[in-house]
Amino acid sequence: MKNFLSLVSAGIIGGLIVFGGMQLDSSYNDNQRVYNQSPSATLVSSTKTTVDEPFDFVRASEHATEVVVHIVAEESMESARKRTENRRKNRRSPFDDFFGGDFFGNDFFGQDFFRGGNAYPKNGSGSGVIFSKDGYIVTNNHVVGFADNILVTLEDGREVKATKIGTDPTTDLAVIKIDVDNNLPTLDFANSDEVRVGEWVLAVGNPFSYLTSTVTAGIVSAKGRDLDIISEDKSIEEFIQTDAAVNPGNSGGALVNTEGKLVGINTAIATPTGVYAGYSFAIPSNLVKRIVYDIIENGDIERVNLGVLGYDVDQEVKEEFKLNTDTGFYVDSIDKGSAAQFSGMLPGDVIVEINEEKIERFEDIVEVMKYNKAGDTVKIEIQRNGKNKKLDVRLRKGL
Repeated sequence: MKNFLSLVSAGIIGGLIVFGGMQLDSSYNDNQRVYNQSPSATLVSSTKTTVDEPFDFVRASEHATEVVVHIVAEESMESARKRTENRRKNRRSPFDDFFGGDFFGNDFFGQDFFRGGNAYPKNGSGSGVIFSKDGYIVTNNHVVGFADNILVTLEDGREVKATKIGTDPTTDLAVIKIDVDNNLPTLDFANSDEVRVGEWVLAVGNPFSYLTSTVTAGIVSAKGRDLDIISEDKSIEEFIQTDAAVNPGNSGGALVNTEGKLVGINTAIATPTGVYAGYSFAIPSNLVKRIVYDIIENGDIERVNLGVLGYDVDQEVKEEFKLNTDTGFYVDSIDKGSAAQFSGMLPGDVIVEINEEKIERFEDIVEVMKYNKAGDTVKIEIQRNGKNKKLDVRLRKGL
């Protein structure tokens, strides 16, 4: 009997051990199954996905190509002669013709040296963007600034002579106008301050003159680039950098976002060869809009200097001149005939505010006045002998 009970007990214990082992094995396999299946949860189903469908540039391209025009610009013989005469008058030595040319330009080694001193008209081509329904077109100054004869080809093939309304060399912008009808297509302007690095954009233009209505895409790779490529003393550079392919002939064309809104005007490329090598640069739309309205209203824009020289106020300057301010711009001298002189400003004055903007250093004066032009009046607050005084300064040409 004892042996029988022992066998029964052993059987029960053995069964429990086997059952427990099966449960452990089952739990282990379940864990393995979850682990092995977990990657499949991230796989994209062929019938359903949470990923948004990729956008395309079809609608933006269709609209932008309607608005971008091809421009051919030519200088007249008379203007070429005057340009050559002026260059000779301003020449400092006979060697300037030989060594003073632009390595990549027409004047390398002096075209007059090899052409017997004759004036040869400039010519070129580029792109433009229709700004208004009645025919105003924005482009680059370097595309049309030299030109007397301008021919515009619209997207539908019509060729129209254009009139140059005005230029702003400091921003490399220009405005021309065609008279065809009052219902030309236009682009809405994007707020270029809100453009983000990494945002998709497309460039529309006429590369190499013959590849008309070409569209390329890329992303915004940087903002606010100051490249020192505009050869003007008071140049304003705030370029949007992209990797959209841009080549000669694209200058003056449109940079638009995925909604087909104008982000900027394509202007330059970074290249060791003269053709696209990875990066292109556009004038931001907010600056474009401001300058274009100004040109339409006033014609050519001429930037001017205030006409002062001096020092940023720091502790040393403050103590030396016994000033009553910790910041500002100390006026040490004033140019004869300048706007500052005519306003009554004197050496020893400290500029502390312009147009209600605080001035702490000379760079602040440049920033506040960078859009001002000849004929504008700016309100300048100075400190003289410890007391503040306000001046109305009318900016003048030729300084």
